[in-house]
Amino acid sequence: MDEMPIGVMTWVLGDPFTAVKLAQDVGVETMQLGCPREEYSTGEKLREFKNFVEQSGIRITMIFCGYEGENYADVKSIRETVGFRNPKLRTVRIERTFQISDFAKRLGVKAIAAHIGFVPEDSSEHLFNEMIEVVRKIADYCARNGQYFVLETGQESARTLARFIETVGKDNVRVNFDPANMLYYGSGDPIEALELLIQYIIGVHCKDVKMPSEKQREIEEVSFGEGNVGAERFIRRLNELGYKGPLTIEREVTDPQVQIRDIIKGKKLIEELKKNLATSH
Repeated sequence: MDEMPIGVMTWVLGDPFTAVKLAQDVGVETMQLGCPREEYSTGEKLREFKNFVEQSGIRITMIFCGYEGENYADVKSIRETVGFRNPKLRTVRIERTFQISDFAKRLGVKAIAAHIGFVPEDSSEHLFNEMIEVVRKIADYCARNGQYFVLETGQESARTLARFIETVGKDNVRVNFDPANMLYYGSGDPIEALELLIQYIIGVHCKDVKMPSEKQREIEEVSFGEGNVGAERFIRRLNELGYKGPLTIEREVTDPQVQIRDIIKGKKLIEELKKNLATSH
């Protein structure tokens, strides 16, 4: 497999067969699988899916955790419902993460990832230390399964995330870098963030957003290369920093035809950018 293979991110809590078919339809080599519903974790459904993946020719590089009750409608909802911030939801979500780790092991996937929720910028906050303990617990479980536990970027600054990972102190904690999230949550310049986190990055989302302007009041997710991330600059800097892992296209849109169209458009752009990098050396 070549350096920086192109992949696609798929929905969490969805049908895993449909997810793999999407990766086949858009012609990529790799994918990040959104964790399916629990009934796929064991038994006949798991065996069928494992056989399907093996025959598909698609390599699953990471499985993304998702939890019942998460709401990404707006920043307030995200802060209240996503990940491990809420102590009332924490225990059941940790157990669910363990199940996803076991599911990934059965599929031979070496990394699971999650939005753990906004990490407090102030490391003296009680919640900061509570989240440290959560990630240590999950990282230890993943280590026993021979896996990385991967943190999605964007809901806190790169400096805070780096400090958080250093405080966790586990060798198998890594980062999936999403430049659009950095812009969406106002947590810093993605290129500067890359340089702070590169030692931890094993996955990347090629996702893009248009920031508010005089004509447009809301942040809008768009096809990779059509927003404010700066696709060419982003891919070039990853290459300069020595990143060789997958470039995983994420396009969150409800219309499947638009999703497929924009993923293919993003794939063509990334192929062109990689080709330009190769010829510039």
